Amino acid sequence: MSSLTPLGIAILGLLLERPMHPYEMFQTFIARSEDRIVKVRPGSLYHTVERLERDGLIRSTGTQRAGNRPERTSYEITDAGHDRMLERITEMLADWKYEYPEFPLAIAEAHNLPADTVIRLLQKRVLALRAQLELVGRAVDQVEGKNLERKYWLEASYLRALLEAETAWVEGLITELKNGTIDW
Repeated sequence: MSSLTPLGIAILGLLLERPMHPYEMFQTFIARSEDRIVKVRPGSLYHTVERLERDGLIRSTGTQRAGNRPERTSYEITDAGHDRMLERITEMLADWKYEYPEFPLAIAEAHNLPADTVIRLLQKRVLALRAQLELVGRAVDQVEGKNLERKYWLEASYLRALLEAETAWVEGLITELKNGTIDW
């Protein structure tokens, strides 16, 4: 059996709610802004659905056609899929591993650029971080307004905390570069 990817976990999580066809899964991810926590593209979603079915983690519930639309096969999670999903979530919660984001590498090599260029680029990054923070903040406000139990939107508060921390760090670095605390 192949490894259960983040997209696979997200698909299994959707199928715990009810059977769906891949296009409906994609639309649900986008509507819920879950594409912020898992990279989802139609091609990768269909490929992952095929792999999950091949591995016995989901099964087809039938194919339907509505009007002139193409046939759509719906899927449901199997007991094995539910068990594997819970096993993988347990591993991910307990075991820390470095995920190799690009930004630390960029910071490690930033000394190769002139200081004024680094400052300008970091200021641009801060604007993007603030925009993301605004989006996440609105999402948190929406779910709080719906009285949705917090356990269903923990990732939004986690993402907000990460964005706040990175924004503060980058702003501090900009200040250090501007006032010469860091010898460039």
